[in-house]
Amino acid sequence: MRKKIVAGNWKMNLDYEEGLSLFSEVVNIVNDEITGQQLVIVCSPFIHLYSLARLAKSSTKVSIGAQNAHQAESGAYTGEISAKMIKSTGAEYVILGHSERRQYFSETNELLAKKVDTVLKHALKPIFCIGETLEEREGGIHFDVIKKQITEGVFHLDAEHFAQLVIAYEPVWAIGTGVTASSAQAQEIHLFIRSEIAAKYGKDVADSTTILYGGSCNPKNARELFGQPDIDGGLIGGASLKSRDFVDIAKEFN
Repeated sequence: MRKKIVAGNWKMNLDYEEGLSLFSEVVNIVNDEITGQQLVIVCSPFIHLYSLARLAKSSTKVSIGAQNAHQAESGAYTGEISAKMIKSTGAEYVILGHSERRQYFSETNELLAKKVDTVLKHALKPIFCIGETLEEREGGIHFDVIKKQITEGVFHLDAEHFAQLVIAYEPVWAIGTGVTASSAQAQEIHLFIRSEIAAKYGKDVADSTTILYGGSCNPKNARELFGQPDIDGGLIGGASLKSRDFVDIAKEFN
């Protein structure tokens, strides 16, 4: 059985007290209402990680993640955060390769491969994001783009290390736009990703890899999306900033 995951990405939102307040609400609702085996992950700004990890100890259903990590172990990289630092807070996951990092900070597949290696070295689990832009989809090259991202970003790993990854497919044209890929479009890509993993690592590894959908997922469309055979949960942006909406999305796996 693949692990079902709903991960929230707070992005650059919430001050320290706001973050603690929201997370406390999330944990309380999760403890009261999540009856399945799904895992809820909250990926917060760095300032929250240590405190959220302490609060998360009150729930076996909630884990904490960071939104980025530097590829170097340490050094003169002013303003950056290392995997070792993240690990020391009690966080367990790290988002890598989010489309906003690729677009605004020019993160390449080569750079992301180094980040994946560093994160895994510190026993953190990458949530590795891939996805195409609207221009790439309309140009009919979306499968090529996704294959290149996953091949260059993570296919250098051996099967044991690859098994530590969560993959997140995020159609860039559906992030924060209110536009959502149809369940059929999302399933088509998720199946393609799983088939590429199977070709590289074998069917057993592919069948056990959790692949999330990210792109304007909300309580209204989560059930249809999560009902697809190759969609194992969601990477949630805006809706993760509202405790009720976020947990309602996760409850679709109850």
